[in-house]
Amino acid sequence: MAIYLPTDDPETLQPTAHSAGPWGPDAQHGGPPSALLVRACERLESSIPGPSLLSRITVDILGPVPLRPVRATATLARPGRSVELLDAELTADGRPVMRARVWRIRTEQVDPPAEALPAPALPGTRDGSGRTVGGGFVRAMEWRPVSGGFDSTGPALVWARPRMPLVAGEEMSGVQRLMLLADCGNGLSRVLDFATHVFINTDLTVHLHREPVGEWLCTDAATTVGPGGVGLAESRLFDADGAVGRGAQALLIGARPGR
Repeated sequence: MAIYLPTDDPETLQPTAHSAGPWGPDAQHGGPPSALLVRACERLESSIPGPSLLSRITVDILGPVPLRPVRATATLARPGRSVELLDAELTADGRPVMRARVWRIRTEQVDPPAEALPAPALPGTRDGSGRTVGGGFVRAMEWRPVSGGFDSTGPALVWARPRMPLVAGEEMSGVQRLMLLADCGNGLSRVLDFATHVFINTDLTVHLHREPVGEWLCTDAATTVGPGGVGLAESRLFDADGAVGRGAQALLIGARPGR
């Protein structure tokens, strides 16, 4: 089992049913293609002479990503010895469906003051198994809710890990794994009934201060909705050792068609 299968072209992937999203039978969830854009950036040779971190990833969703082959590519927009800017694009049927801008920053050992240290680990798990729910991509993950989650509305604190690789035969990086979960913030912290409303994100921005480690990752997510039908889902992101960063999604909110 895998979310994507490789093809003869190393940049083109064939999605499986494990990539499917909640908004239509022929569209992918935003998490897996966001992780593919990170994969393309990580595979691009860096101009930074030493270790580095993808510290800010902004993904813009230009339209539904079909359940058909997709091609993920990345280019170096602004090289540098300390910081560099990357552009990535996901295409399907010859047209762009997602774009990303990514800052990669060099890393080195520092000793920050105590007040600048990241938040400690949240309640949850390092070991054991979770439960599966739903279908498509949601079922490609194991879930362990601490509070809230898919079965309720409001803020949610949920641990999760993938049940399968992103691409068959490949080991996922920590940032790839995190992007799968970060795009679930709006669904986990929904404030309206999924059966009657849509809350579709137009983008996903993730800021990281270190590389996530381990299989289990956690999102502490909450959604705010304005009276005009525009929302914001915000997530604090953790691994078993503590905070790794934050995520945010702008939301289009409205009644489901036919309601």
